[in-house]
Amino acid sequence: MKGVLASQHLEEMIASGALSAELPILPEQIQPASLDLRLGTRAYRVRASFLAGYGRSVAERLNEFEMHQIDLSHGAVLEKGCVYVVPLMESLDLADDIQAVANAKSSTGRLDLLTRTITDGGEEFDRIAPGYTGPLYAEICPRSFSVLVRPGMRLNQIRFRAGHAVLTDEELIATHAQTPLVDGEAVIDGGLGFSVDLKPTSGTLVGYRAKPHTGVIDLDRIGYYNPTEFWEELNSATGQIILDPGAFYILVSREAVHIPPAFAAEMAPFLAMVGEFRVHYAGFFDPGFGHDAAGGAGSRGVLEVRCHESPFVLEHGQVVGRLVYEHMAALPSQLYGSGISSNYQGQGLKLSKHFRAA
Repeated sequence: MKGVLASQHLEEMIASGALSAELPILPEQIQPASLDLRLGTRAYRVRASFLAGYGRSVAERLNEFEMHQIDLSHGAVLEKGCVYVVPLMESLDLADDIQAVANAKSSTGRLDLLTRTITDGGEEFDRIAPGYTGPLYAEICPRSFSVLVRPGMRLNQIRFRAGHAVLTDEELIATHAQTPLVDGEAVIDGGLGFSVDLKPTSGTLVGYRAKPHTGVIDLDRIGYYNPTEFWEELNSATGQIILDPGAFYILVSREAVHIPPAFAAEMAPFLAMVGEFRVHYAGFFDPGFGHDAAGGAGSRGVLEVRCHESPFVLEHGQVVGRLVYEHMAALPSQLYGSGISSNYQGQGLKLSKHFRAA
């Protein structure tokens, strides 16, 4: 077996104990090519972000960096600008030929809620070595909004891989020729290029900028919040905007993207040398995203953009990221958007599911 493990493989891992949890893993946690991870009952406020490092456990490092503990059982607020570590309900017992990668879920990224997975002995965020056995932890840093969380909430997800599955540029070109991966010209160089749309077909609304002083967002409230209380509309009649240092933006890709059922993809930031910004915290694109067979007919990629040290001019059509495609080990039994209540199939410019339609 080689490639990204599909939903039916995850079910086999659960049955074998390679994936286990304090409470039984729920069917709705299983996605076409990933598993949603759940927050446990306790959060640790820490002085700084950290990695366990070779030969050391996260629990050991928490003794170094912990400031205080928070019981999440009845809900608790994670404050903007603070760093927390939350033990997750799930743990792993991976085979020696299976590695894993984790990422924030799409709704998590759209709230500028930096969420990364750390492990015992881990020397990288969100990357889990083949054969890892042990617990999982989420490091959570709310960047724009304070959030109310409870045990069982799913802020990040994990994907498993056997062997090397990434498509070469030549394979991407051939795949695009057979089944178009974008609705226009494909820019393929180390993956499929993603550009920003700053010239909408109607009107001048090109995105949203997070307001600096807002109320708390309860992550269980869906379609509840008035977007004007948390976001400023961003308009452009010229096809360009200036990003402010430290500000967070929701923008949208110019391309409508297709992920055929035999593939999964991950969004990777473009080279830092093209500008002082970072794009896309939430990097997983599941099989069926934007695909006709799953009711997608092309879906734009929402861009979560944070500007760094200096103001930066972003222009229409500028390449800001790339999609890295991988082979699936098998066709998943369920596609993204096809009967599994996927929130962002067929999307355009869209805030997270917590906000009422603008």
